[in-house]
Amino acid sequence: MSTPLTVEHQVNLAPLNSFGLPAVARRLVRITCDADVRRLLDDPAIGRLPRLVIGGGSNLVFSRDPPGVVVRVEVQGRHLVETRDDAWIVEAGAGESWHALVDWTLSQGLPGLENMALIPGTVGASPVQNIGAYGVELQDRFESLDAVDLVTGRTVTLNAAQCRFGYRDSVFKQHLAGKSVILRVRFRLPRPWAPVLGYLELERRIAETGNTAPDARTIFDWVCAIRSAKLPDPARIGNAGSFFKNPVVTADQCRDIIGRDPNVVHYPMPDGSFKLAAGWLIDACGWKGKTVGNAGVYEKQALVLVNRGGATGAEVVTLARAIQESVYGRFGIRLEAEPVIV
Repeated sequence: MSTPLTVEHQVNLAPLNSFGLPAVARRLVRITCDADVRRLLDDPAIGRLPRLVIGGGSNLVFSRDPPGVVVRVEVQGRHLVETRDDAWIVEAGAGESWHALVDWTLSQGLPGLENMALIPGTVGASPVQNIGAYGVELQDRFESLDAVDLVTGRTVTLNAAQCRFGYRDSVFKQHLAGKSVILRVRFRLPRPWAPVLGYLELERRIAETGNTAPDARTIFDWVCAIRSAKLPDPARIGNAGSFFKNPVVTADQCRDIIGRDPNVVHYPMPDGSFKLAAGWLIDACGWKGKTVGNAGVYEKQALVLVNRGGATGAEVVTLARAIQESVYGRFGIRLEAEPVIV
């Protein structure tokens, strides 16, 4: 006889989202293995209810109580599954802390994820968002993942092409949104390892320290220091990390903006387009340090919205929309929010 599904009722979601926003789940189910998903689908009381799948809650803005059932993925485990001539293949449960995984791989002598240190959230969220930092994106280190189809209940394995990775995007934010639960992710860490250092702040560290050949642990430490200096710790100040995507514009659009604002921070892309620094655009519109109710723009980084204490999701959304209108009014660019707004 199978173990019955455990359903928690009227669960306070404030501790389960990094913004610390108030919300209550009428029902919450914790997923620790494949069988838990099948129990959820087979349960006659909740199997067909709307589902919100969450991990660490670091990419969520609760503007209301979510309907249906909240499915929290807590699958654990991490290990080296294969050593190839050209790569190490590492697998981790979707409920593992992303940063803890990065730290663990380095302690095991398996470099390659160090540029993405200190990104909040869980392993399962990393392919959904195609997380990235300091010159490396998740898709650059991705091998495959296992997920359970919430329609059929079958476990499927997807490769990089099937995940349709884009800039902070994937099939899990598009066609498969709300239709699958990621359980495990496998990463391909190239051998031999080569550092990725072509990012301004890392180049500054090299110049400051004189260390022109940093090892992976040194890069990890540098990234942690850089992020800690400009991004608030969610354990101390509620936030969801970078709130807006860096907009990508055509070369003509970039030239037009530079003509009006020569100091605009921009980066050339391989396809000839340009990525603009959203934080710079927001700061140029005078938003850094401003507040709406108890939601505010972080003083050290305009790209981050914060909960100054007691903020509601409605206040965060109001602030975000005001920033979007302001940036559009000045630069003609519509900023897109990174977090999922519920």
